[in-house]
Amino acid sequence: MGGSTEQGMFAEERKSRIIEFINKNEKATVTQLCDKFDVSRATIRNDLNELDEKGLIKRTHGGAISTQSVNYEMNFVDREILFQGEKEAVARQALQYIREGDCIGLDAGTTTYELVKLLTEFSRLTIVTYDLNIAAFLDSNTEHAVFLAGGEIRKHFHYLTGEAALRTLQDLYLDVLFLAGNGVDAVKGLTTPNLDTARIKKCLIANSRHKVLLADHSKINNVSFTKYADVSEIDVFITDTGADKKSLKAIEEKDVEVVTVEAGN
Repeated sequence: MGGSTEQGMFAEERKSRIIEFINKNEKATVTQLCDKFDVSRATIRNDLNELDEKGLIKRTHGGAISTQSVNYEMNFVDREILFQGEKEAVARQALQYIREGDCIGLDAGTTTYELVKLLTEFSRLTIVTYDLNIAAFLDSNTEHAVFLAGGEIRKHFHYLTGEAALRTLQDLYLDVLFLAGNGVDAVKGLTTPNLDTARIKKCLIANSRHKVLLADHSKINNVSFTKYADVSEIDVFITDTGADKKSLKAIEEKDVEVVTVEAGN
């Protein structure tokens, strides 16, 4: 084991990369993961056991297999630890598309939550969201006007869905919408595991002048259960430098501005 660029990686980042590797390859052995991440078998076993307990992978004799399927969706707490540096960098770049006084929409998600933490840099925005975490942060830390969709709370995901949420959002019009993505694919479009969530995303897209998609590289080429938009319906896609360049070129060919940022910058 030696020479791996992953050596010295923080534990949470290593676990994020393990999930990504297993999902991409559908399975992995302890030996493969030891070689890739240049850590001991005991460390890998401990990582796999912890990820299995959270339902992020399924532990097998000698390794692990992916739990990923088109309708699989991690809850907010589990997603929050994944690709944190990439999400922060993407969120910072997104500030370039906000002007003082704008009315902006914030989709539910951990990357949009990173963006909302940065909105303390502005003094007068109008913000529309259906995400409870985002609304709570804005209420406690800013003087921005906040419109929160009504509706039923989706358990363990910290956001609101259903007809009441749609009724709140359908007559609100936005200067810029920041979307979060479960699946981003040049051909199959933007997808999400939940039908109610897809309806809300469609509504927000229809009512927005400018659409910016925020997603770390792990979301690219993923396809979830239901499509809510073609890639060509967004104006800008901000992701990190870990993204597959061929996939990004295919997205650019849909007349989308693609911006890549490096984690930590």
